[in-house]
Amino acid sequence: MRAWSVAFVSLFVLSGCGGDHPPPRTEKPTAPATNDPAYVISGAEPWWIIGNKATQTDDLMQIAVAPPDGTDFIDAYVADLPPVRLLHATDGRLGIQLQVTDIPAGTHEILLSANGSTTAFAKLPLYRSAPYYVLVTTDWDFADPGDTANGYQDLLHRDHPELVMTHFVGPYTFTDPTVTPARQAVLVAWLKKQRDMFKDEIGLHIHPYCHFVTAAGVTCVTDQSTVYPGGDTSGYTIKLGAYGRTNMGKLLDHAAVLFEQNGLGRPKTFRAGGWTATLETVQALADKGFTADTSALNWKRIEEWVGKELYTWNMQAWGPIDDTSQPYFPSQTNVLLSADPKMPILEVPDNGVMIDYVTLPEMNSLFDANWNGQPLESPRTLMMGFHPATPGFSEAEYLRVNGFLKYADMKLATKHLGPVVYITLEDVVAAFTP
Repeated sequence: MRAWSVAFVSLFVLSGCGGDHPPPRTEKPTAPATNDPAYVISGAEPWWIIGNKATQTDDLMQIAVAPPDGTDFIDAYVADLPPVRLLHATDGRLGIQLQVTDIPAGTHEILLSANGSTTAFAKLPLYRSAPYYVLVTTDWDFADPGDTANGYQDLLHRDHPELVMTHFVGPYTFTDPTVTPARQAVLVAWLKKQRDMFKDEIGLHIHPYCHFVTAAGVTCVTDQSTVYPGGDTSGYTIKLGAYGRTNMGKLLDHAAVLFEQNGLGRPKTFRAGGWTATLETVQALADKGFTADTSALNWKRIEEWVGKELYTWNMQAWGPIDDTSQPYFPSQTNVLLSADPKMPILEVPDNGVMIDYVTLPEMNSLFDANWNGQPLESPRTLMMGFHPATPGFSEAEYLRVNGFLKYADMKLATKHLGPVVYITLEDVVAAFTP
């Protein structure tokens, strides 16, 4: 809502509605060939989001007109709402406030006519749309992302005030012997700042490093690597699905203990390391009360791994997932299907992958693939992210993320420029829950 909106009502008084002026015509005026520049219009923003359980909206539209001499009254025809007459203000403007809540999703128009004319002096666009949710995430592949990567994230928040992020934090920050307690405290303080100052979410990311797995009381698997045919004794590249349902539950329990001991709260959302979640992985997440997972990968976008097990595994595991895949509640027997009986956990496909694997034009094209510029009948999501690591999250990658956010910012719902709403994974669940 604009800064002058609070004063808006008091500026306009009930004059010009009676006397010798007829009531507004019920029939809409004809649209003009071009808008008349003699009428200076403010308010009447074009894009209005339809609220839901995840997103509250202010549906109060304001229209103000500074008219030329000789204008006695102005009527507004907003979509298919009843016509309304603009009221006189002490500064010579005419204006009105009206609710757009009853206007359905779609493309509409606002027509403004003066003195009862059958031809409007202005035609303005009006779009009512469900939200286009943009989720920005980070995957903590390593125990310590480093100050450089964290500094870049601070810059993203500084330059994009609407941004909220979901940080998929690795519990191995607290089990890696190379990360001192003092350094752990620094990282925890930074995470708490992101949560408390910027309303970011702290989710969970697990690569099954052996020091974390054994700390959870589970035998470490080392022979199912997505990268090394001979295995991986560190556990880092091991498929998370190798731990099945029961042991995965133990890993989740221990991660929750570590998070809560460090004041990070109990995580509710998840992404598997290497996206290597199986049906049993997601079942374990549901068992432990997780509300959302985003391991379903748009695997064609990691073509850098073609010929390697990481690519092959994801191609087979997430076959149907592509650029435009949308959230669903998976079946209890098939993680790729949304069929009854369903698990009580939302799968939000990682359709935008990670900035590591896409150029800025590719990332922007993924944005466009999921929203064609027209009003949405129902919510849609674009999930993207990056790996915060020093030196892994390079200046070039930071600039790609920043460039993408600039692109998304041009369609922000809060500015009535489009349907884009930044949201965390935890919060978006409500928009898709029946």
